[in-house]
Order: sequence, then structure tokens, then C-alpha cells
Amino acid sequence: MAREEATELLLIRHAPQINGGRLAGRRDVPADCSDAAAFAGMRAALGVPPALVVSPALRCQQTAGTLWPELTGQTDPRFWEQDFGAWEGLPFGDLPDIGALSTAELAEHRPPQGESFADLHARIAPALHDVGGRGGQVAIVAHAGVVRVALALATGSVPGGLAFQIAPLSLTRVQVHPRGGWSVAEVNRVFA
Repeated sequence: MAREEATELLLIRHAPQINGGRLAGRRDVPADCSDAAAFAGMRAALGVPPALVVSPALRCQQTAGTLWPELTGQTDPRFWEQDFGAWEGLPFGDLPDIGALSTAELAEHRPPQGESFADLHARIAPALHDVGGRGGQVAIVAHAGVVRVALALATGSVPGGLAFQIAPLSLTRVQVHPRGGWSVAEVNRVFA
């Protein structure tokens, strides 16, 4: 029997990462969870969600634990950030110039030994569909790439997910409707 209740996905990007000015992606770096006002503002706006799913990354686990210390979230390894391969750990100023690419070309561009945004979409979309099929409200604490994949699902365009800026410790809300439609309710809301 098909579910009759929409699912509201509360997609929360982790707090700012402590990465030494280097690309983190799959590197397991901590989060700076010191902005008490931002955490309090988000918690006041959201309350305590009935369900919580968290990327296994330390920065996501720390963010979730700071937001909701009373909850034990389900860790889901499918929600890891994009693998930037040989670019992992490079200082941002040392990342290679890949030239002018269209959004569609950028979505398909794969760093050496890494994955493209299209690869990330193929990996994350089934996990988002699984969580989106639960009904009710589910908070997901993960990465900018995961949020962009949800937005790509809602807009119906894989490259379209790259058009969104996703700030650290921001909220994006997406509705997953019982018959499979996705809609965007809010993008990149920050709290102070």
C-alpha cells in the first residue's frame, strides 16, 4: 500500500568545517560548533524532529549532536559528501583551473580518482528516495552536495542542483509527496 503522508525533509548542512583552508570532501574533519546563537535559532525554528539521519562524517555527527543532544540519529553511510579524489586535502588556492564549463559539463566533470556531481547524484538519490518514503518529518544532517542532490531531484535537473549555494549550518526544506513529486519549500536559511 502506498504511503498517504508527504515527507518533509529538513536538510541541514553541517556547521563550518575546520579544514585548514583545504578541500575536505571525504576527509573526516571536525566542525566548528561554537556559534551558540545560530544553533539555538535553528533549534527554536525546528524543535526536535521525530526522525534524524546523519552522515557518518565527524562534522555532521558533531552538528547533529549540538543541535539535538537528546537524539540518537541513524547514521547512513550513503550520505557522505562528494569524493574529490586527488583534489582532497588541496588548499583551495591550489585547486586546478578546469576552465569555463557549462553547468551540464560541470555536473559531469570528475576529479582524478574522484566522482562527479552526476556520480554523487546517482549515489545519493536512492538514499533520499528511501528517506523521502517514510512520511512525516525527517531531519538529515549532511553535506552541501547532499542538499544539492535533493534540490536536483525537486527541480528535475541533475545540473540544476549546482545552481544553489548551500551555506554551512543552513536549512533547506523539501517536500516529498505521496505520489512521488518533490517540491522545494525553502533553501539555504541561516539562523543567528
